Amino acid sequence: QVRLVESGGGLVQPGDSLRLSCAASRGTFNNYAVGWFRQAPGQDRHWVATLGWSGVNTYYADSVKGRFTISRDNAKNTVYLHMNNLKPEDTAVYYCAAIPKGTYYGDYEKYDYWGQGTQVTVSS
Repeated sequence: QVRLVESGGGLVQPGDSLRLSCAASRGTFNNYAVGWFRQAPGQDRHWVATLGWSGVNTYYADSVKGRFTISRDNAKNTVYLHMNNLKPEDTAVYYCAAIPKGTYYGDYEKYDYWGQGTQVTVSS
């Protein structure tokens, strides 16, 4: 079982950058791919990006491709979401989640473990 804790959210201006962290406080990411999702007020939760279990393959939603980068630090047992050129429409609560190795990353119902979320607000 994996317990996830997000951090790094905050209030930034359009065009700024922010780095979110997803730490596994219990367990490791060795047998999991890790994804980021976001939910804006009054909207459904949407998938943002996933890092494959090996830490090599990356997948992004079109809305963030070229601006966001997902990566992992094995020594720190932490997955990051680097967000550049932030826009007001990126405002949301961001969640990280883990899906078992070998499961298709786009099968969103199969993400077993979720963090508590971290708020990102992009506003001038």
